[in-house]
Amino acid sequence: MVYEFLATGFEEVEALAPVDILRRGGVEIKTVSITGNLIVESAHGVGIRADVLFEDIDPTSADLLMLPGGLPGATNLNEHEGLRRALKAQNERGGRIAAICAAPLVLGGLGLLKGRKATCYPGFEKYMTGATYTAELYTVDGNITTGRGPAAVLPYSYALLEQFVGAEATQAIRDGMIYTQLVEGK
Repeated sequence: MVYEFLATGFEEVEALAPVDILRRGGVEIKTVSITGNLIVESAHGVGIRADVLFEDIDPTSADLLMLPGGLPGATNLNEHEGLRRALKAQNERGGRIAAICAAPLVLGGLGLLKGRKATCYPGFEKYMTGATYTAELYTVDGNITTGRGPAAVLPYSYALLEQFVGAEATQAIRDGMIYTQLVEGK
């Protein structure tokens, strides 16, 4: 099970593209509102209905905890104590964690990036305490995957999918979505 956490002000493409790609690959993923309301307003004023409320999940059962970026979404995620505890516990047991754009600031503030390579939206490196900033579209270091920003969401999502279904099945999804053709320019 994958849980992706939505806070008011999340970046739409960074939240919905990973859900789409993981579901195409057969991975069970639920969007989780941390607002107390199933409808969560995005950074651009779009109301998105989450699958469940934070209060109704057991984050310790997750294979991956995922954070989309966006502002003030990332700072709102960072202020949720239940989510912060869940991320620390997930890391302690070696469970997968992913964050993109501004959201790695949550991981940095918790000390989860110390001694790791990570990426984020330019200008947010200062919040990634102890990390080596890569500036790559996505970076996988152990159990933590980070993404740079909105344009990086497809390769970031494919990297996450590959962790569940392997390279061959992920390549089939890439091909089916015309991604391979896009990056090859044909």
